[in-house]
Amino acid sequence: MIPPLIKIQNDQLPDKPGVYFYFDADQQLLYVGKATSLQRRVSSYFNGKADGRGARIAELVSKIARIDYIETPTVIEALVLEANQIKALKPPYNILSRDDKSFQYLVVTNEDFPRPLVMRQLDLEREGVNPFSGSTSSQPSAKKKYLAVFGPYTSGLSLKRALALIRPSIPWSTCKIGRSRACFDHQLGKCPGVCTGAISKSDYRKIIKRLILFFEGKKMTIVRELQREMKRCADRLDFEQAAKLRGQLFALEHIRDVSLITKQDIELPFTPLAPQGYFDLNGRIEAYDISNISGTSATGSMVVFIDGKPAKDLYRKFKIKTVTGANDFACMEEVMRRRLSRLGQKGWEAPVLMVIDGGEGQVAVVQKVINDLLPSSCATARPPPQIIGIAKGFDRKQDRLVYDRSDVELHRLAIRGKEIFQKARDEAHRFAVSYHRTLRSKRSLYGK
Repeated sequence: MIPPLIKIQNDQLPDKPGVYFYFDADQQLLYVGKATSLQRRVSSYFNGKADGRGARIAELVSKIARIDYIETPTVIEALVLEANQIKALKPPYNILSRDDKSFQYLVVTNEDFPRPLVMRQLDLEREGVNPFSGSTSSQPSAKKKYLAVFGPYTSGLSLKRALALIRPSIPWSTCKIGRSRACFDHQLGKCPGVCTGAISKSDYRKIIKRLILFFEGKKMTIVRELQREMKRCADRLDFEQAAKLRGQLFALEHIRDVSLITKQDIELPFTPLAPQGYFDLNGRIEAYDISNISGTSATGSMVVFIDGKPAKDLYRKFKIKTVTGANDFACMEEVMRRRLSRLGQKGWEAPVLMVIDGGEGQVAVVQKVINDLLPSSCATARPPPQIIGIAKGFDRKQDRLVYDRSDVELHRLAIRGKEIFQKARDEAHRFAVSYHRTLRSKRSLYGK
């Protein structure tokens, strides 16, 4: 419990993400920190266990006389704001509580196609850049090599996770130019196509400008810019580009930032998202399979697992209507569009995860449909479902899971849930083959 003599902004701390500021009795700033829940994070300093976290923390707590805070919409924005405030204000307990050479910084390279990189302060100083001393914009070495330098960040892991979360809405490239085929990140919507020359330098720079704006704490500037660009595309009947921008806007406004919570940041468990079932293997998991022989009587199946067990009353089957010939990718796209068009109806509730029978190609198809449809069809702010593909080997032991490995929490989920995903995939295959055989029998019987 926070001692009653400590003055708190607005007399209470919200159960929301944000950044908190500790002041002493002389109104001198002591420390800046971020929180998933301002209420619970700040209260944790006064639970009698501060001494167990070290003498310096106990000393800090003994000096706190006033607590201010800035509430943010998401944890990721709290992460950005914390770094900017530490750099601007240089609170003594942030700087002295650790070797400042171990701080992490985000730099944006000054190349034809710039990239964000995470670097240690020590490595930057070796290049003649001292980012913690103030703005780097006037430093020749920084001007030459980097467009921007952001930080300090106390956790490199949190910074890398933040970049992974931002990338679907502000895509950048890490691949080489001149490839004949687009990289997997491009198929997932996380690379704008530098690899195949699908984007010009000037258009790519606009994207990087958005990334810089985000880490300057100007997310709403990006939102307004995307809204204007989306309208311009619609006015000139470029609906494909408008849909792509709509997907990026939706991703930006619905960032799933639970994976920023790390032990290194001493943050609390991610209870705010737990009721939605995200990262919960007991939530609704759907598995899909396509069945056809020589392109005839093609069918698709959807099976549902809840609490790790089949929920057969929620199974659905699809007779392919728009695809001729053996084209599993097109069949999967039709199934996904029909399924997601029913999102929110009874029996068609949103899943936590979609398991796809197939590899990178099938996963990319599903991701594209989600990007196209969910911004307009999702009636709530619930995060869109995650996707895991299962590329078949010679047997179950050789099955390969296909998913976005930059998402740390999804990676953990894949490791924990592989057996459940395989069971769901097998059940989807059984259900699809059963329906396919039924349709073929009718075709043979009636000649249709």
